[in-house]
Amino acid sequence: PGFAPPPSSTGIGPSSYPPTTGAPRPPTMPGPPLPGQMVAGPPTSQPNHVSSPPPPSATSGPHPGPPMSGLHGPPPPTHPPQPGYQMQQNGSYGQVRGPQPNYGGAYPGTPNYGSQPGQPPPPKRLDPDSIPSPIQVIEDDRSNRGSEPFVTGVRGQVPPLVTTNFLVKDQGNASPRYIRCTSYNIPCTSDMAKQSQVPLAAVIKPLATLPPEETLPYLVDHGESGPVRCNRCKAYMCPFMQFIEGGRRFQCCFCSCVTEVPPHYFQHLDHTGKRVDFYDRPELSMGSYEFLATVDYCKNNKFPSPPAFIFMIDVSYNAVKSGLVRLICEELKSLLDYLPREGNMEESAIRVGFVTYNKVLHFYNVKSSLAQPQMMVVSDVADMFVPLLDGFLVNVNESRTVIASLLDQIPEMFADTRETETVFAPVIQAGLEALKAAECAGKLFIFHTSLPIAEAPGKLKNRDDKKLINTDKEKTLFQPQTNFYNNLAKDCVAQGCCVDLFLFPNQYLDVATLGVVTYQTGGSIYKYAYFQLEIDQDRFLNDLRRDVQKEVGFDAVMRVRTSTGIRATDFFGAFYMSNTTDVEMAGLDCDKTITVEFKHDDKLSEDSGALLQCALLYTSCAGQRRLRIHNLSLNCCTQLADLYRNCETDTLINYLAKYAYRGVLGSPVKTVRDALINQCAQILACYRKNCASPSSAGQLILPECMKLLPVYLNCVLKSDVLQPGLEVTTDDRAYIRQLVTSMDVAETNVFFYPRLLPLTKADVDSDSLPAAIRNSEERLSKGDMYLLENGLNIFVWVGVNVQQGLIQNLFGVSSFSQISNASNTLPVLENPFSKKVRSIVDMLQVQRSRYMKLIIVKQEDKLEMLFKHFLVEDKSLSGGASYVDFLCHMHKEIRQLLS
Repeated sequence: PGFAPPPSSTGIGPSSYPPTTGAPRPPTMPGPPLPGQMVAGPPTSQPNHVSSPPPPSATSGPHPGPPMSGLHGPPPPTHPPQPGYQMQQNGSYGQVRGPQPNYGGAYPGTPNYGSQPGQPPPPKRLDPDSIPSPIQVIEDDRSNRGSEPFVTGVRGQVPPLVTTNFLVKDQGNASPRYIRCTSYNIPCTSDMAKQSQVPLAAVIKPLATLPPEETLPYLVDHGESGPVRCNRCKAYMCPFMQFIEGGRRFQCCFCSCVTEVPPHYFQHLDHTGKRVDFYDRPELSMGSYEFLATVDYCKNNKFPSPPAFIFMIDVSYNAVKSGLVRLICEELKSLLDYLPREGNMEESAIRVGFVTYNKVLHFYNVKSSLAQPQMMVVSDVADMFVPLLDGFLVNVNESRTVIASLLDQIPEMFADTRETETVFAPVIQAGLEALKAAECAGKLFIFHTSLPIAEAPGKLKNRDDKKLINTDKEKTLFQPQTNFYNNLAKDCVAQGCCVDLFLFPNQYLDVATLGVVTYQTGGSIYKYAYFQLEIDQDRFLNDLRRDVQKEVGFDAVMRVRTSTGIRATDFFGAFYMSNTTDVEMAGLDCDKTITVEFKHDDKLSEDSGALLQCALLYTSCAGQRRLRIHNLSLNCCTQLADLYRNCETDTLINYLAKYAYRGVLGSPVKTVRDALINQCAQILACYRKNCASPSSAGQLILPECMKLLPVYLNCVLKSDVLQPGLEVTTDDRAYIRQLVTSMDVAETNVFFYPRLLPLTKADVDSDSLPAAIRNSEERLSKGDMYLLENGLNIFVWVGVNVQQGLIQNLFGVSSFSQISNASNTLPVLENPFSKKVRSIVDMLQVQRSRYMKLIIVKQEDKLEMLFKHFLVEDKSLSGGASYVDFLCHMHKEIRQLLS
């Protein structure tokens, strides 16, 4: 039986498919489709596409009882439609099962996915090509929106996807590189918001790096009077403020209060009511800009000193023996020349200090007047103090020879150590005390190898217990084992002491507890399990270099103001909060995001829309106090269809993952997963009930901009935090939980749905990447090689039948069996294929905030299990559903809600 062509009214193919249908019914006339929404259901002109029950023998799966049917083309004449079949679900979701139940084939073919006309449907399985494809959606957005710049002058515009390369022109709203929202058209009332269950959230990255062709935010200096602000709500001057009375006063766009314009800021208005200096002032014409802060915005009302970096190196037996101590010292000799500095400065204003430790702490005096560095030991770790003030924090250029001498001596001094135990909390306390004494903010770089079991404050015990998985006590594995570190974190934030942690564990280290201070001070954790010099040094050194050099603000406080009707109620990310409004971060770097959820506290109006203003107060790396302001205006709607037409699924998934990853601290993992499924079923059921044209209940209908919600949600549900495989350690789960909480939308996108590229299809003569393919084993061919990346790892998978010439060109060996999977680099070979693949790897590395570990996987090798874990459309070994099965499960949940 041939397939009918798609009805002409569809845009890019209906986001609908019939997994299981009930009694056949005559096709209903669909109502007029919403723009951007697909007409679902069989096209009315082809009644032969009515579903009909298959012969009973075709039913497999655990249900005796009535058969299920899919969409089968014309019904076989021997089985006339029999009315009265009950709707049915196969019941085998998520369990080990026999043959696939008899899902129908594709729905009427579409240009993008679906069977080509003329092919019979594949038997007994929903065709994966007929369900929404992430690759297709990404490709479509690239071709539709990649060529034009995104101009931010219009309220409530949905930006291109994070996977699309586009240029941003700031004309009054903050760039999507700084702020992305789950929806750009928000419901006018809280009832409507509750009905849809779509969370209203913004993912904010206040110090995001911009591409070179975009302009950095302008720095505005209003002198001693400081920025102009609303008298009542203290919002900062922005493009949405309304000037009145000839420009003498302005009405606040957030709270409507009227404020006098200070005389020095007065300017006449033109005939449209705009100030005539509108285009000369970034704060009146741009979505993002900075103000120079006055002394009133500084701690203790005095301008800050430049920050300091303190390097604190574990010199216990493991750290020395693995070669780590020597590696760090060698690298620091050159890296210290690359400390962050203000744009035009000759050298960095940041001062540096050095500490080594095992069970005791060693401080070093590297004062420039000394011939040799001096070491001072503090063995009373219960009462930590810094034994020297002068000469501990120094300017790199002034003390260059003393520092070089110290870094040469450290590996020699501890070369024969037998000390295996370490302390941890006293190390942070020492760094904190040093910054207090120097009266500055700063960052501690701590290089640490083992569980701190030595007698000291913050001492930990090994409490790892795999038996707790899937019990009510599982949440304790994610919680710190003592409150000591929470209190320490609070002291660090008060001083502006940010902690970055580089971990090199050979066994359980308790990331959930050691990470508390890092997490609450806005720092970063890097983890290199079973660190081996020759395999891991590139990754570690690349991470360290980037971490030391990247832009960072210190002593930061962020507040998000909103216009009347909504307010910020919940926050996710690496920070500390002592009240309900201020997000405090000892350090905030260019990679960190803060996710903010909003709730209604009043009605909104379609006319005025909704506004948010994110204000970040911070100290720059040169010690300058600044305010960075980001403004965004959103539309408001009274029709649910307008909400569903302006959502951003990638941002929604980013928020849902963070919400779920926080949930595991207080609830059993199963409860968290069920709540996620339920919320998404409600979002989709509300759309189905209120926005979709009528069609049979056997159709799953998804909003056009949310058609990837099921596949992406399934990836979150199957992730190591919510459904760990056997080989995943407790530390891995705690590490990933903290990592994801600060990720931006582009990072969560590739983390949950990795990018899979066919290398053998790469065009060696062009700079472009080969077209990505879907994450499923059935898409791989034995004769090809593929690259998979998720932001933390890069896998190169080699099929057993790859041509010998390609193996020679990429690996420099003559056969498949000679490829070593112990290697983690591709050899540098002078041929086009080798150059192309290495340039792809380099290109991907540059795009990510961490250096990814390269893993070579041979088909049918033991490492292939690890690789398959990332083929997220397939069933996972830990019990996660395949995309096809999960879609059926979601459909069942939606139908239960609708009935």
